[in-house]
Amino acid sequence: MEALIPLIIQAISGAVGGGVIGNVVKSAAMSMLPKLLAGVVGGVAGGSAIGPIIAGMIGGDMSSGMDMSSIIGDVVGGLVGGGVLTGIAGAVMGAMKK
Repeated sequence: MEALIPLIIQAISGAVGGGVIGNVVKSAAMSMLPKLLAGVVGGVAGGSAIGPIIAGMIGGDMSSGMDMSSIIGDVVGGLVGGGVLTGIAGAVMGAMKK
């Protein structure tokens, strides 16, 4: 169960980041479901890649998945990863429509 909580945090943060970027960048010509799905995938990937770096910068224990620095790293990594992947997917889909 403790291994699932970071993934859930990353997925929710990624969906939020994907939804925000999708609404801010109007060239991301997608409906809401693809934005959220791209956000979830990007959030899990970004949270897994960026989360430990941010948690380490804050000074948290890298072995524990439930301290505040790990949670903050998962949230920030999820937001960034979800936003980036949604922006890339929107740009690719927008270019394919032209």
